[in-house]
Amino acid sequence: MSPTVSFPRPVHGRINENGRIVIPAALREEMGIRPGDAVLMEVEDGVLRVESHIARIRRIQSEVAKYAKPGVLASDELIAERLAEARREEEEMARDREIYQERLLKAAQVA
Repeated sequence: MSPTVSFPRPVHGRINENGRIVIPAALREEMGIRPGDAVLMEVEDGVLRVESHIARIRRIQSEVAKYAKPGVLASDELIAERLAEARREEEEMARDREIYQERLLKAAQVA
């Protein structure tokens, strides 16, 4: 079950009066889809692209694989980034609180 069609030449078909296209059995088999399966369709530069959900997932996984760091989970990186951001926000809030309290003390001394 390959996510890409590898026929040596185009396969001809027709669009019926309802706008339907029959995908020949050999192409469906090559694509790993069966009657009743949901597919994703889009037009790119005037070309209709039809792919199964699993083929789309595999294609996207291969596209983003180049950004993966060996032995590091993206979820762990995300959690670490969010924790660091939360610490920075807490530190900033603590500094703001100190400044506010100092201003309140000065205002109380003047009054």
